[in-house]
Amino acid sequence: MDMSNSPSISGDDAEAALLRRYAAGEDAAARMLATALTPRLYGHALRVLGDTAEAEDVAQDALLRLWKIAPDWRSGEAKVSTWMYRVVANLCTDRLRKRRSTGLDDIDEPADPSASVEQRMQDAARADALQQALDSLPDRQRQAVVLRHIDGLANPEIAVILDTGVEAVESLTARGKRALALALAGQRDALGYDNDG
Repeated sequence: MDMSNSPSISGDDAEAALLRRYAAGEDAAARMLATALTPRLYGHALRVLGDTAEAEDVAQDALLRLWKIAPDWRSGEAKVSTWMYRVVANLCTDRLRKRRSTGLDDIDEPADPSASVEQRMQDAARADALQQALDSLPDRQRQAVVLRHIDGLANPEIAVILDTGVEAVESLTARGKRALALALAGQRDALGYDNDG
């Protein structure tokens, strides 16, 4: 698909404009918005849940919810991407709660097929160690750490997504980082990290 003549999806206004165009019946606007949002939503869900199938389901469910509210979207009240992250965060929390009640705790991390076997094994060990460390965090700390340090969102946006204050986000991420450091302490050599790196 040639996107050279398509409008940019970089700004919040562009996302809201695409959503309005979709609500007006323009299917291409929905495809463009989904193309822009899906990788971020899927990536966040994957990091929180640690399961590709569940992450795909969450991203798809979040987009369906966006399409349903499109006709009623009120520009200026929330950024489309912030609203979407909040939906994904809530869906992930629901799945984590359900998982705990059904006992599904051990989920394999997918390997990167483009690297060498040795590199894939190293990457898988690192990803597994990180996922296990993330899994050990309380849900809200995990959400805050993933949104801040993996997805790269700012604390005010995270506060909106998690429905809390900026100070609470700062506390959640700080405690989460300390807990991750403790959980990963002593694994540098096993994970192939040099002491000076």
